[in-house]
Amino acid sequence: MKKLLIALVTLLPTLAIAAGGNNEFVKSPDPEINLHDNESLERGLDLFQQYCSGCHSTQYQRYGRVAEDLGISVDDMRNKYMFTDAKVGELMENSIPEADAAKWFGAAPPDLTLVARVRGADWVYSYLKGFYKDESRPFGVNNTVFPLVGMPHVLEDLQGISVKQEDGTLVATGGSMNAEEYDQAVRDITGFLVYSADPVKLEREALGWWVLGFLFFFFIIAYLLKKEYWKDVH
Repeated sequence: MKKLLIALVTLLPTLAIAAGGNNEFVKSPDPEINLHDNESLERGLDLFQQYCSGCHSTQYQRYGRVAEDLGISVDDMRNKYMFTDAKVGELMENSIPEADAAKWFGAAPPDLTLVARVRGADWVYSYLKGFYKDESRPFGVNNTVFPLVGMPHVLEDLQGISVKQEDGTLVATGGSMNAEEYDQAVRDITGFLVYSADPVKLEREALGWWVLGFLFFFFIIAYLLKKEYWKDVH
């Protein structure tokens, strides 16, 4: 029994690596997401709804909550960013049936509400910039972050066709955006997904400062009360 336990402990690191796989990826520079920039977040919402929401949902978010947080009027949300007959107060679900999506792509596209929280903003940003031409793949593209990815490059008309160079860099041509414009578009989408993964983050941080201020004020009151209570003892 003792030998078995020793063997298991010895194998744990190997088993962990085998189970977890290779989580390293070709990381792009920090996208520097600013959750206070509502214009960027709204552009990200716009791009997400146009290019991503046909397959991917953010079903733990509501249209109305997004509109309120980003300063979008109900009419603009309904007319610009809602492509189904859903009501403003409903969840942001996609329109593709899960069974059909699994048949077309090999697996149903995942919900992306929490992807930035699970993977990290740098992963999302790097992934959206990591597609390159690969004729061996079913959709003609591969990805430096997610090798053998089973989805097309939905932003190809914006970025163009990206070709992987011998040194590993990607060079894109033929898109409607230049490199700087596409980089900003990817930042906008990433920002929207960062917001979507934790929509109360800014409220929580603001509340945290009030709590710290209250505790500091209470500490002063408690200290003065302690001095007053013990002054005759000392």
